[in-house]
Amino acid sequence: MYVQASVHGQPVSAPLIINLAPTGMVPTREMSGHVPLQPDEIVRDVIQTTELGITIAHVHARDETGRPTHSKEVYARIIGGIRERRPDLVICVSCSGRQAISVEQRAQVLELEGDLRPDMASLTLSSLNFARQPSVNAPETIRELAQRMMDRGIVPELEVFDLGMANMIRYLYEREWLRAPLYANVLFGNVASAQADLLEIAAVINRLPAGTTWGLAGMGAAQLPVAALAAAWAPAVRIGLEDNLWLDRERSQPATNLELVERVHKVAAAVGRPIMAPLEFRRHLTLTPEQSVEIEPAAG
Repeated sequence: MYVQASVHGQPVSAPLIINLAPTGMVPTREMSGHVPLQPDEIVRDVIQTTELGITIAHVHARDETGRPTHSKEVYARIIGGIRERRPDLVICVSCSGRQAISVEQRAQVLELEGDLRPDMASLTLSSLNFARQPSVNAPETIRELAQRMMDRGIVPELEVFDLGMANMIRYLYEREWLRAPLYANVLFGNVASAQADLLEIAAVINRLPAGTTWGLAGMGAAQLPVAALAAAWAPAVRIGLEDNLWLDRERSQPATNLELVERVHKVAAAVGRPIMAPLEFRRHLTLTPEQSVEIEPAAG
């Protein structure tokens, strides 16, 4: 049922995992009037797209001024709002290193309990530069976050931007800092990382450990071609305003999260792929009982 990490084979008919990234660390209201910043706005966009069909919501938190925050109280409002309507949806939270803050701050959200505990949390496998900002991820920080996720039964969403990060997954897995099942987002188009080129995509995917469930994401103008490739070929696709604010390459049509997800649905339908339901993905992740038992999707 699940496509293994390989550069070989024909386009797949297995259900497509759609991973919505609605907000991110960078977009502001000045950049786009459609980017959701406050908890109620993020919940609104997630619920709208869930009703259309997504599998995972990869959420970031913002404070009352719209600035990125790692506050577990803000995350609790987002997670609680989503779970009230769609308890089946797989929720991933960000432990981003873009602000180069302490492990304690980044790991706050992992402390949430009960229904507010996230299913997944992002784990970037190395430091890297974006166009205007670094993401700092020291080796000891990566190991500490991985250990805390493991202790809490939270599945790491492994964020990969280049071959070295793919190799880091192997390194951590072989030393039991990570355990199966492995899920990786592989992102292309960042200026200091792998580009949306078929050879580079194949090289990074081929370096992932066997059995990894992987998704493709494109940043900026790379989002549409990478999403189309993912919808036809990859186990998963990441889509949303975190990575791209526009519907067109000319940047004349501002996008909404719903429109970006609708477009992925059209491509998937054209190649005969259904969308994976959150409950099916939960079973694949072997989530702990508190997160997976007797969860029924809301009417949508």
